[in-house]
Amino acid sequence: MADDPVTRRNRLPLPALIGVLVGAAIMLTPLVWTLLLSVKSNAALIGNSSAALSPPWTLGNYAAILGNGQTLRWLLNSLIVSVGTMTGVLVLCSLAGYGFARLEFPGRRPLFLLVLLGLAIPGQAVILSQHQLFAWANLHNSYPGLILPGLTTSFGVFFMTQYMRAIPKELDEAARLDGASHWRIFTRVILPLTVPAQSTLAVFTFLGSWNDYWWPLISVTRSDMYTLTVGLAAAQMNYAQTSGLGFLMAQAVFASVPIFIVYLIFQKQIIQAMAGTALK
Repeated sequence: MADDPVTRRNRLPLPALIGVLVGAAIMLTPLVWTLLLSVKSNAALIGNSSAALSPPWTLGNYAAILGNGQTLRWLLNSLIVSVGTMTGVLVLCSLAGYGFARLEFPGRRPLFLLVLLGLAIPGQAVILSQHQLFAWANLHNSYPGLILPGLTTSFGVFFMTQYMRAIPKELDEAARLDGASHWRIFTRVILPLTVPAQSTLAVFTFLGSWNDYWWPLISVTRSDMYTLTVGLAAAQMNYAQTSGLGFLMAQAVFASVPIFIVYLIFQKQIIQAMAGTALK
């Protein structure tokens, strides 16, 4: 059966398809190599990492990770911090976005400009004062101390504001005619329409918090409060001399699994949000 015109029009040209496949292979090669190293015994990799290409393979490195209570503790810390940061960012940025996009109040434009200026200030520029502030509040080595800095995201406010501005204001007017308050309009009308944007912001925030190394390294001094990034870095100080290369690669794969799961769950919403934002 011949292809219909729509199918032929949407099909990639052969050179473009080849380019995509080559690019995908280049990007996947380090991931596959890491995975192969992680399922090889440490003894077999000493002095010859190419042994990962040939059997036998083993899940012993992953069994060692699961048997190490400290690694699981680091995983739990990262989950608590990432989910806490993600939840706080969604709540605060959604409220701020609604205020900037749908409400009129004195100083709205200068305040939004101040938020945009925050995008130009790197986190390292305020790290000293931030460290002193949290030390004064006795928040180091605690979950609030790891979560609170991630809640101040100018990008999240800007992203939600722009997305909410694209929603027709006729919806607000119709809700007001029915006697709805601003809070009811926000929760019942606007929020359901911003699920793709919230999903995208949730994924970006979760990934940023999960991969954050700089602030946890500064704020945490107790090993039981390490996040996974800091804990793995501490375990890798001597590279493969102590734990073994296979074990270190297994830790890297283990740390990446939650990120992969989050993206799989929200990939549809991410694509919708990006496409919708570009069109609007």
